[in-house]
Amino acid sequence: MPSLHRRLGLGDAVFIGLGSMIGAGVFAAFAPAAAAAGTGLLIGLAIAAVVALGNATSSAQLAAAHPTSGGTYAYGRAELGPWWGFIAGWGFVVGKLASCAAMALTFAAYAAPAGWQRPVAVLAVAGLAAVNWFGVTRTAQLTRVIVVVTLLSLAVAVAAGASAPDAPGWLDASALWSGGWYGILQSGGLLFFAFAGYARIATMGEEVRDPSRTIPRAIVLALAAAVIVYAAVGIAVLSTLGPETTARSTEPVADVVVAAGWAWAQPVIRIGAAAASLGALLALIAGIGRTIFAMAREGDLPRFLAAVHPRWHVPHRAEVATALIVIAIVAVADIRGAIGFSSFGVLLYYLIANLAAFRQRPDARRYPRLLQIIGAAGCVILALTLPWQSVAAGVVVVLIGIACRALRRRISRAP
Repeated sequence: MPSLHRRLGLGDAVFIGLGSMIGAGVFAAFAPAAAAAGTGLLIGLAIAAVVALGNATSSAQLAAAHPTSGGTYAYGRAELGPWWGFIAGWGFVVGKLASCAAMALTFAAYAAPAGWQRPVAVLAVAGLAAVNWFGVTRTAQLTRVIVVVTLLSLAVAVAAGASAPDAPGWLDASALWSGGWYGILQSGGLLFFAFAGYARIATMGEEVRDPSRTIPRAIVLALAAAVIVYAAVGIAVLSTLGPETTARSTEPVADVVVAAGWAWAQPVIRIGAAAASLGALLALIAGIGRTIFAMAREGDLPRFLAAVHPRWHVPHRAEVATALIVIAIVAVADIRGAIGFSSFGVLLYYLIANLAAFRQRPDARRYPRLLQIIGAAGCVILALTLPWQSVAAGVVVVLIGIACRALRRRISRAP
């Protein structure tokens, strides 16, 4: 059975996690979150962080017991059965393919002139797929650079916000509760999806050194760092612009530096947003490729995709398939406003992770079951805040995957 090489240390794993979380969402998520909840988005962020903690600790506990590629696809198979694993893997792959296209288009929106966004997005996908082709260490090295550039641009924005006068009444009770509990939960859902890549490193479990120790630490460290960054940026945006202006803004982080009189810093923010999009896209392509590889190795996808490159030791066919599908989506459709079903897939993925961790034996348990209950309940509650169209699309996509697997199993007489 083909396997991958263990080349990633703790620092590499943390940066890959940060690259997945601190993506383009940090530059855009606060506007819809403010529209839903006003300043209450800060409560939504806290709720999202608690749900993410439950999910992250479940992923960490499972990764320590099952240090293999595929993330919750592999964990679901091992702890709950093949069908549960398949549903998790299918939801992850389909949802994140759409997210990849959205990240590529977001990068192009910041980096390319009008009329060139789509070709530049295609080139970005092809280029990052090439980076992944030449080994996971190249992926980790480029991710470090991208994360540092992104964090520096966000630091400039936070410093600008700290130097600006506070927006009137941004922290009043009326601003804090303007959306009610439903609005706060909806903002929590939006912000959760903005940093839901904390377990990306778990999908690369076969390429991490000492995975039972490294992966749990990396997941928790990356999540903690991302929550701190999001809280700092959220406070800077709200205190400088106020909740109403934030809700109307198309580039809230860039607007902070303008409002603070730091207009010279606008290009810095645009570079940071472009870098963040690239970082998220790079980590997504790597994670999807490893999940496709794991599913193909078990026969849930064509076994042709389970090959490992003899020199670079990466799942090169799965990586190429990922890139080609994303390029096709980017070339024919602008899905930035229509990928709600990917949120459904992510929640389904983490719901199964929590259920799998809940079922683990006592000797594999690292965290109390209460955290898995919180994570699972949070996934269900946040899913209920999604637009019904997103839920319906997600259900249809999952049912298509289930039907295809059932048909293939019936034809091959496999269990």
